[in-house]
Amino acid sequence: MNNNSTNGEWLDIKRGIETICKKFPESYWKTLDQKRAYPTNFVNTLTKSGYLSILIPEQYGGAGLPLRAASVILEEIHRCGANGAACHAQMYIMGSLLKHGSEKLKQKYLPDIASGKIRLQAFGVTEPSSGSDTLSIKTRAKKLGNKFLINGQKVWTSRAEHSDLILLLTKTSDSEEQQKNLSLFLIDMRPHLNKSIIIKPIRTMINHSSTEIFFDNLEVDEDCLVGSLGSGFKYILDGMNAERILIASECIGDAKYFIEKSKSYANDRKVFGRPIGRNQSIQFPIANAYANTRAAELMVKEACSLFDSNKKCGEESNLAKLLSADASWQAADVAMQTFGGFAFSEEYNIERKFRETRLYRIAPVSTNMILAFISHKVLGMPRSY
Repeated sequence: MNNNSTNGEWLDIKRGIETICKKFPESYWKTLDQKRAYPTNFVNTLTKSGYLSILIPEQYGGAGLPLRAASVILEEIHRCGANGAACHAQMYIMGSLLKHGSEKLKQKYLPDIASGKIRLQAFGVTEPSSGSDTLSIKTRAKKLGNKFLINGQKVWTSRAEHSDLILLLTKTSDSEEQQKNLSLFLIDMRPHLNKSIIIKPIRTMINHSSTEIFFDNLEVDEDCLVGSLGSGFKYILDGMNAERILIASECIGDAKYFIEKSKSYANDRKVFGRPIGRNQSIQFPIANAYANTRAAELMVKEACSLFDSNKKCGEESNLAKLLSADASWQAADVAMQTFGGFAFSEEYNIERKFRETRLYRIAPVSTNMILAFISHKVLGMPRSY
């Protein structure tokens, strides 16, 4: 894979992803959506082509490229009508392992992740009673000699059934300073399935392979600890900026998909003897969605630039996620209006993508939590919670 970043556009990567997506047309995704099936062939093809290991350093078998390259990959997947949720976690949680994992942990797993021999696709944070209040999680890892015994439950853990490894956040102390209560583990789930780890799928309105996971006296070696004991919350905050940027990139891809579909349909669809795209009532909403998408896209690029320069990017990452999720939802709604009754037909794929892109105003962080962050951390207003 060539490092071709002329004008920051990574054209070689875009073309490579577009070529792959042509092999997996929208009919492929429609069938998966109907069956709630995992896109195994698509993920395997991306893996074999090296796209899912681009953030892994070359010494471990990856490409060692910056986050912007991952951003371009996920945007292009979504622009082509596909969905990156089947594999995006490996990109955005990679930073926690790369920045804070021991050399032993990296040597043990990164080469096999890079080659596709094993998958790192599950991120266990959310619990039934905690939601956005991460510091109140209850899943606990108790130290026993050179082992940890883990008990608890996670929910909305996507792809757990299709992942060999899980990055798991647990409670490890009861310190009054809550941020020092949590620790992060990288766990190979395979030896423990149906014994100490029970995975139950959750059927949802979108095909994201959501699950809940139960940990019953799961015994893991202390070498599974990522970084230092009690630093897990700090580590996942590092990864959350990457997560927000990459999800924002998917939103930009979705928005471009909807805008292109709307424009093409508006030009082709004739009512009263002329294309509906001649009417400003059709033109203006599409044009407005385009303008907001371009603006959001600039924020994504700025956030990527700061992240890849190891500069603070909390504000920009959150703004990128907020603006991009809003832009994709606006473009989705415009597409529904443009297609009219046909938008509800599975044949046109608009309803599938409409359902998929609605998620991003809720997860992985809700619009209101970002607005709270901006209010408290950026504007200096008093905390509301």
